Amino acid sequence: MELKRILGPVLAAVLVVGIGAAVMVSHKRSAKAEAEQAALAAVIEVKGMIGSEKESFFTDPQVIEMLLKKGIRVKAEKVGSREISSRDLTGYDFGFPAGLPAAISLQKKSKAKQTYPTFFTPMAVASWKQLLPVLEGEGIVKKSNDAYYIIDMKRLLELSEKGARWRDLKNNTAYATGKSILISSTDVRKSNSAAMYLSLASYVVNGNNVVDNNEDAAKIMPFLSSLFLRQGLQESSSSGSFEDYTTMGLGKAPLVMIYESQFLEYQSKRAQPNDDMVLLYPQPTIYTKHIVVPFTPNGQRLGELLSSDADLQKLAAQYGYRTATPEFFTNFLKEKKLQAPSALVDVIDPPSFEILERMIASIEEKFKQ
Repeated sequence: MELKRILGPVLAAVLVVGIGAAVMVSHKRSAKAEAEQAALAAVIEVKGMIGSEKESFFTDPQVIEMLLKKGIRVKAEKVGSREISSRDLTGYDFGFPAGLPAAISLQKKSKAKQTYPTFFTPMAVASWKQLLPVLEGEGIVKKSNDAYYIIDMKRLLELSEKGARWRDLKNNTAYATGKSILISSTDVRKSNSAAMYLSLASYVVNGNNVVDNNEDAAKIMPFLSSLFLRQGLQESSSSGSFEDYTTMGLGKAPLVMIYESQFLEYQSKRAQPNDDMVLLYPQPTIYTKHIVVPFTPNGQRLGELLSSDADLQKLAAQYGYRTATPEFFTNFLKEKKLQAPSALVDVIDPPSFEILERMIASIEEKFKQ
């Protein structure tokens, strides 16, 4: 009886404490759930058009999670970079093309007061180890510090313009085919990577000078037009031409103008890099800048994050992009055991937006004939 009198209050106290603890846990869980719901409700959807080469970046779970923590969910639609400015921008918050000329065109149309450079990548030519002895023997390609450079871009372009074939090259037993020597590109009317190829070729053909007037442009347009007209059917976005390179191989795509980032991303995601694939850096080359053009305050918020957030910049480097912090890129190369020049010194600027557009329009007219 005495024991019951003692245990009764003790058990009651334990029960009260237990109930109190349960209430506290339940309250904490409820508060946490409410906080999560509030955070989710605070997330804004930002809709935009992006160049196809950036699709994998925006679908990366780490990128998605990082942006969600910042209150943003991106809904991205793939569009050829040069095509974006020709679209109806209604209902979109931003455009994210590749290339400064495409960004300028989009900024003019959208009347955006500010743009946001995020990361950049040089143009390069994807090729194959099998072709290196032939190209080196012709004095077109040379290896330096574990990278291959196109040291005579003019000769390579001249071979293309003249309709030379691979079997015409001296001592060519590796690829003695009747296929024309061409640098394959995307459609210059729709894609930035082709516009950058045009910019680079125009510089080389114009005596290593940026084309800065209509008279000089008119003189070299027959040569430049042939580089694109001889190719036949062309993809409208850079992902298509690069996919031809990786899936169809040497027979379909011996030389392809691509973004360095595409090549590095592809190799980094393989269990073992494909040693048969090589990247050739033109001398000179040209950078492609990836620039966010905001149409709304939400688009501006995304642009600010992509251009300034260190964690997002590090993730961009994991896709082969170069950023304002070079260590991100060099650390990526070391981690993935890949080779690429840490810096490129022979880099040119594209022609003015107006000159480039006139050259593209001239090629477009040739396609119609």
